[in-house]
Amino acid sequence: MISKYLLVISLSMFKFIFGPITSLTLGFSLVEGIILTVVGMMMTVLLLIILGPRFRNKLYAWMYKKKRRRLFTPRNRKIVTVWRKHGLLGVAFLTPVLLTPVGGALVAIAFGEKKSKIFWYMLASAFTWSIILNTVIFLAGEELGILDMIL
Repeated sequence: MISKYLLVISLSMFKFIFGPITSLTLGFSLVEGIILTVVGMMMTVLLLIILGPRFRNKLYAWMYKKKRRRLFTPRNRKIVTVWRKHGLLGVAFLTPVLLTPVGGALVAIAFGEKKSKIFWYMLASAFTWSIILNTVIFLAGEELGILDMIL
């Protein structure tokens, strides 16, 4: 059972939507899915907050060393636009659904936001989206009979 929990947490650390989907397929309850998905995202956020700019710089060096990438891509411009219009609240809100937990945390750190503020905004976003996505996926699973096939 612990290995199944760790699977959901580890998948949620890198791509938020995988948490609710995996929770459903493993037969977890709605509450378990919500909690495990939030824990996964927040572990990533905490790790990046603690490691901070040092990790970010190494990640960028590794990414840009492989092949010369453009700094001003359409995606990067959209992220900057969201940051200018909505700040940390906008980035935190979009992190689970559009950005990944890694991407959202790195953006917040890159713009120099306070670590405690990043943590609390990301936690609120993680809970909100975890409740929404787990509920939708759980209800869709019931409607489609996926739970009956699994259990």
